[in-house]
Amino acid sequence: MPSITFEGQDREVLPGETVLDCLLRSGVAVPHSCKAGACQSCLMKAEANVGLESAQAGLKDTLRAQGYFLACSLRPSADVAVSLPGGEVRTAARITRLDSLNETVLRVRLRVEEPFPYYPGQFLSLVRSDGLARSYSLASLPHESDLELHVRRIPGGAMSEWLHSDSPEGETVWLQGPAGNCFYVPGSPEEPLLLVGTGTGLAPLYGIARDALAQGHTGPIWMFHGALTPAGLYLTRELQEMSARHANLHYVRAALRDGGVDGVEDGELDACIRARLPKLAGFKAYVCGDPALVNSLRKKLFLAGIASKAIYADAFLPSSSPSPLPQSAACT
Repeated sequence: MPSITFEGQDREVLPGETVLDCLLRSGVAVPHSCKAGACQSCLMKAEANVGLESAQAGLKDTLRAQGYFLACSLRPSADVAVSLPGGEVRTAARITRLDSLNETVLRVRLRVEEPFPYYPGQFLSLVRSDGLARSYSLASLPHESDLELHVRRIPGGAMSEWLHSDSPEGETVWLQGPAGNCFYVPGSPEEPLLLVGTGTGLAPLYGIARDALAQGHTGPIWMFHGALTPAGLYLTRELQEMSARHANLHYVRAALRDGGVDGVEDGELDACIRARLPKLAGFKAYVCGDPALVNSLRKKLFLAGIASKAIYADAFLPSSSPSPLPQSAACT
């Protein structure tokens, strides 16, 4: 069996195990989040840059050349010595402000002192000083002074409880990324856009909509935001004001329970979409939120006429583990 050398100790890899699986099984607290090769939280460096290609998808050329790889994607066939990344792949940021958007969602603002290029709607890994890492989508625009994340409070969630309960304003954290394909691409300003999300899946959609409008998008932009009850919705006033300023932005709220009042639709999001948009051919869609909903909506939108290559989604599985190992958020 191949072995992994980390901090001078060898660990045998079991059949089918990834580097991440092996190290976690051995008690090594490697930062990680999605475990699907998307968030890049589990970035590591190999001493020998050989046989890493399968675990380097989505990484910058400069990182690949230095032997960086995604630990969740590498199943070693030979012995390999690895280490955690250095500061050159992370950006320091300071938590500047925390605001409650509803009873369970917190707006987290971060300020970086060096360039952090990104597209609104992409996600980053937020890494605490003790190595705890979680993935959240960017709701801000690049020209704004602070980065903006929306963090849902998950009972027992190590990062969300820390942000919600400890109010760590002024503390320094590290950012890794960005990554993800959920962002606006200019070039077809008349193209109709469909933005659909639940819960904090609104964060990337909020960034994408504002980015599209800022870049002069003229086609219709339909934004559907859903929650279990109306209390789970947020940014209502901001989005209503946006839609009042921009005639091509249409904002629809829906709740599975207790809807039908105060402008909140009653029922599932796909029914709300069908009622307003019976023909979806030619649309580009962005779907964010709960992974089960994302997968279901992707299939339904495809069957309704949207080309599969025109449906963009970055879904993450939240973790309720109170351990120091990372969790991820649902596209936020």
